[in-house]
Amino acid sequence: MNEDPMTPYSAAGRQKERSADYYSAAKRRNAIPRLAVVVPCLNEEEALPILNEKLTGVLNRLTVEGNIASGSRIIYVDDGSTDRTWQVITDLAGQMAGGIRLSRNCGHQEALMAGMETALPDFDAVVTIDADMQDDAEAIAEMVRMYSEGADVVYGIRRDRSSDSWFKRMSAKEFYRMMRRLGVECVGNHADFRLLSRRAVADLMDYSERNLFLRGIIPLLGGRQENVYYERGRRAAGKTKYPFLKMIDFAVDGITSFSVRPVRMLFFIGLAFMLTALGIFIYVMVRHFSGETIEGWTSLMLSIWFCTGILLMGLGIIGEYIGKIYIEVKRRPRFRISDKI
Repeated sequence: MNEDPMTPYSAAGRQKERSADYYSAAKRRNAIPRLAVVVPCLNEEEALPILNEKLTGVLNRLTVEGNIASGSRIIYVDDGSTDRTWQVITDLAGQMAGGIRLSRNCGHQEALMAGMETALPDFDAVVTIDADMQDDAEAIAEMVRMYSEGADVVYGIRRDRSSDSWFKRMSAKEFYRMMRRLGVECVGNHADFRLLSRRAVADLMDYSERNLFLRGIIPLLGGRQENVYYERGRRAAGKTKYPFLKMIDFAVDGITSFSVRPVRMLFFIGLAFMLTALGIFIYVMVRHFSGETIEGWTSLMLSIWFCTGILLMGLGIIGEYIGKIYIEVKRRPRFRISDKI
């Protein structure tokens, strides 16, 4: 955005934001917030013009109604697109829209962080929303109202998953259930459509891990957190950026980034196998001293294959954690911004 400096905030600057008097609920009721809408984009040249028209209409209406300040903006984040996405963002840039371009494809979560970090110095609240228009932009008005009443985090939660296939509904339900059992605070039926106050964004920037899973980090920020429910629509244009295998990878990242219970479970699995082996040993000795012939070959082979599979699975889980440690200790930058509009 040409008139707005978009530079990352230092730790000292974030601490100043957290301690600022401005964030009291009483003052929010009397202040008109300057809102930033962060939109991560990966090969979304077809969807962006439709989305921009929708978001611009919502922001214009909220500005006219006096719910947000006239300096509110849309910040598009091009996450290393290979199509004309950046050119489309350049064409859309103007009074209410701007953008940043990452030097390569860093990932959806990193693109969100880049957009929020860019917005932090100049905006009072940040809304993150995907470019596919499945999230209801009209819900932003309710989010802003809750922010003005003192909420630091407002989650956009879909009312139901009737538009999804049976498999996706069941897998999503089991994923959120498993995350809660593993001790991860995760809001069900919520993706990355949310509003964060500037104080919440400043707190979020202190989470420096490279293995990002924002759906698990945001609940840890504390403060007043509210929900807004909406009907999820269909993708406006283009193709989904989360096919089945990428969803599995995202789920594994979420689990291993927030819980060590899978590793702890390996201990109990090993203990169960030791007890089973002890039972088998007693059974074999009884059969031996009773003079009965034991065939043994089939059970032996099955045991070898089964136990080997368990061992390989355990090594894979441990390797996942070691790999994350390897990535974290290198402390490489999460993203690089190559261009701004």
